[in-house]
Amino acid sequence: MTNIRTILQRAARDLNISGSPSARLDAELLLMYGLKIDRLQLCTHPERELTDEEVAAFVERVARRSLGEPVAYIIGEKEFWSLCFEVGREVLIPRPETECLVEEVLRFYRPRGEGLRILDIGTGSGAIAVVLARELPAARVVATDISAGALTVARRNALAHGVSDRVDFFQGDLLTAVSGNFDIICSNPPYIPDVPYGLLPAGIRDFEPRGALIAGPDGMDFHRRIIREGVHRLKAGGRIFLEIGEGQRDQVAALFRKEGGYRDIDCRRDYGGTDRVASARRPRQTA
Repeated sequence: MTNIRTILQRAARDLNISGSPSARLDAELLLMYGLKIDRLQLCTHPERELTDEEVAAFVERVARRSLGEPVAYIIGEKEFWSLCFEVGREVLIPRPETECLVEEVLRFYRPRGEGLRILDIGTGSGAIAVVLARELPAARVVATDISAGALTVARRNALAHGVSDRVDFFQGDLLTAVSGNFDIICSNPPYIPDVPYGLLPAGIRDFEPRGALIAGPDGMDFHRRIIREGVHRLKAGGRIFLEIGEGQRDQVAALFRKEGGYRDIDCRRDYGGTDRVASARRPRQTA
């Protein structure tokens, strides 16, 4: 028989050899998932013996991780905003940096929410839409994605977190699937340029959906469209919030200025110091 301590040591060693940057943590997450235990149980019962079936299932998950597959895809879930979201190969894995976009929206609109109409473009797993629906319970959220598979995942996440009655999902390209105007437009669009894509870590390049990552030669294809189309879909006084990549702050600000119809152009950094969320407002009276 093999106990928790022994199998974790072995798995962490193997993952370290394969190049995992967080070998011990990965091994722990994979084992906790398989045994359906939390970290406290993992740490306080290192002598617990595993059945042959538990060992075999764990070894298979570690093998997948050794090949670069992200832990979130192996266990089928990822934490975002302290909530557990279902993820799969149909959707981009939610990143902690994207929480900054949610924070920016709430900085302007919490505790309001009454009558707000929010659009989340390219919703993926639905993380942004679901969190905003929970944090602004009097608002109505519309979420779009071009991928039917992504929308299936997003709908399940909305149901799991009790907001399926206030989030409407539509399949389509950016804003083409929805009608009417919005108080808030937000998006974490693809923003990686074509050329650097091949330089991405294998776990991203080989497993996450390319369409949710790549955005043309300069990584700005989707920002251009959303900014151009969004100004006509924002209510007077409404705001747009876009996640951006490293080094894209000036380019996005220039797009807002070139389009016209936007004021209060701003950018917020993430907690690592990288420019992360660009925002702008449609004035109540366009000059």
